[in-house]
Amino acid sequence: MSKNKSKNHPKIKTILNDHWEEFKIKHLPGKVPADMLDHVVDQVEKSMDCGNPENGYAKYKCLDCGEEHVVSFSCKSRFCSRCGKVYVDKWVDKQVDMILDVSHRHMVFTVPEELRGYIYWNRDIIKDLSDKVAELIQRYVDENGKIHEYEAGIITVVHTFGRDMGFNPHVHALIAEGALDKYHQWKKVGYFSYAYLRKAWQKVLLDIFKERFPDNQKVQNLIRYFYKKYKEGFYVNAESRMNSARGAAKYIGRYLARPAIAEYRILEYDGKKVRFWYEDHKTKKRVELEMSAMKFIGRIIMHIPPKHFKMTRRYGLYRRGYNKRVKKIVALWKYMKRRQLRLIMHHKQTRSLSWRERMIKSFGKDPVRCKKCGKEMVLYEIWHPKYDFLYHIEHTDDSGRYIKGNSWEEDPRYERRKLAREHGAAIPFPGRAGRVV
Repeated sequence: MSKNKSKNHPKIKTILNDHWEEFKIKHLPGKVPADMLDHVVDQVEKSMDCGNPENGYAKYKCLDCGEEHVVSFSCKSRFCSRCGKVYVDKWVDKQVDMILDVSHRHMVFTVPEELRGYIYWNRDIIKDLSDKVAELIQRYVDENGKIHEYEAGIITVVHTFGRDMGFNPHVHALIAEGALDKYHQWKKVGYFSYAYLRKAWQKVLLDIFKERFPDNQKVQNLIRYFYKKYKEGFYVNAESRMNSARGAAKYIGRYLARPAIAEYRILEYDGKKVRFWYEDHKTKKRVELEMSAMKFIGRIIMHIPPKHFKMTRRYGLYRRGYNKRVKKIVALWKYMKRRQLRLIMHHKQTRSLSWRERMIKSFGKDPVRCKKCGKEMVLYEIWHPKYDFLYHIEHTDDSGRYIKGNSWEEDPRYERRKLAREHGAAIPFPGRAGRVV
């Protein structure tokens, strides 16, 4: 994190500390790890600075009339709603080629309110939640086909917020309604027992806490209490079903980088307080909440995941390096079932839309079409605060190498990069003067 950013946004850590103090009183005494705090601050600062050309840009220019268009680099922060939307769109396109073209079941595994505070202060438990969901589903498939040695296909996405933006960790699981047996043949598996899912989820979740907090008497008492109170197990929702690969990818994509609150749910902001609404799960009625702006921001940023943490995980048939083979088997199975040759023919892979194509699709305007003369602009230069000029139409070749006029010339970027490293700072922004390579 640069020193300049900290000076620009000095209130971020104050907001974080105030909010975590409030959460500490409600749930557990604890101290936020310094690296976690710094990561959250870093993500917030990145999103606030998203679209700033000083963080890098690509310049397009019309060679006929001289009109210029600067496209600033995105921040790629998990907290940024704009970058999150682009990430989800790309992820969905990629998953269409990866997800098996069979029906899928969407399940949601919830966590009781009394246990959420412990997960809040021990975020690594979230990975355990995903792993245990995959284990119990695979165990169910095993028990229903013991001699066949079935292997299921599972994708999980973790959410940490509820509709009121409170800390409510739960796991979304996308499960293929079928499995591969030991002879590498596809078998349809469409039924999942609610009774099994509820009780198995209760067992594996409470086992996590039993192992994590063996000396915490309060936790051990809670475990015994939950077995007495929830004799049918913890709540699991498994009603949603998708019939195609694209439908499954889009459905799970909705939960991948979904913000804690959509803008349309914010009713009012007067500079001090924020008023928003949500639909209560139990009553199905609209509930309105009002809170201070600082508390509202605190509720949003506490859902930023730890650095390098994977919110999406793949298991079984969806693990890396195994998926392509399984897709061919499923395609052959569908052909034998329907006798349609197109099902086993090679399908062209879905290509992610470029920045230009996304802009045309979303706004109906070509961003590199000159506003003055209507001709297509060309890529003129690319600049990055860490690497300096990566490309310039007049001074570099297509690989970004400096074009020398004489053999003794030295690349002028070397000196700027050297000074930046020595001072631990970014390379000076070229500015409107358009300093070249």
